[in-house]
Amino acid sequence: MKILPFITSLCVMLLTVPGVVDSADAQSRSRLHKILESGQLRVGTTGDWNPMSIRDPATNSYKGFDIDVMNALADDMGVKIQFVPTDWKTLINGIVADKYDISTSASITVNRIRTVGFTRSYYQVKTVPVTLKTNLSRFKNWEDINQPDVTVAVTLGTSQEQQVKQFFPNAKLRSIEAPARDYQEVLSGRAQVSVTSNLEASRLIQSHAGLAVVPVKEPRSPADLAFIVQQDDIVWLNFLNQWITIKENEGFFDRLKTKWLMLE
Repeated sequence: MKILPFITSLCVMLLTVPGVVDSADAQSRSRLHKILESGQLRVGTTGDWNPMSIRDPATNSYKGFDIDVMNALADDMGVKIQFVPTDWKTLINGIVADKYDISTSASITVNRIRTVGFTRSYYQVKTVPVTLKTNLSRFKNWEDINQPDVTVAVTLGTSQEQQVKQFFPNAKLRSIEAPARDYQEVLSGRAQVSVTSNLEASRLIQSHAGLAVVPVKEPRSPADLAFIVQQDDIVWLNFLNQWITIKENEGFFDRLKTKWLMLE
């Protein structure tokens, strides 16, 4: 469904809501206005989070759940899309520095919401440890990992980077900078465990036969996923939240969950 006409009426509605937008000047400064005026939506994405955003280095193209969402957003707005490469370490800085208008999804954390804004969430993930199948006799719970002779790898800039410091104060921690990833340290033997979302872990064990999820009793740190925008742009944020509601009502996100997340 094309919703470009809806944009105009939404902006008018926002301008009449007391306490939300006090003047037409706020709309003219909004990223929404600038995107419509330029005809281009800039999307920051890491391209290394299967199945949300996956970059094909041979073609420099992207695919995944979030990529489908962003293509639909640009289509409904009647603008072209530009994917801007970033990494987890600079994901937030790219929003603040106006390198892109929105990012593909990331976990909502206290540290991040101090600097940027998030849209409504559409999915929740939890944190799990990943190891080699040959290590499963050694690691059966979280405390087995929290040992001085265990090295835990995590990708720099991810929400899990802060979590592992709390989970494993006794273990050796190795932060890996993109384009390298934490699970590659486990595959190479430089670390015994890596920590990531249960969503990514489910794909890793499919694509790497030697990897397995440690059979912990409970995953940790449930976190909502959402798209990142500038913190003070209420017009753009409200538009995106209303758009998410429309697409949810159409069943769009349910179809993507079946396609990419293997959910019935």
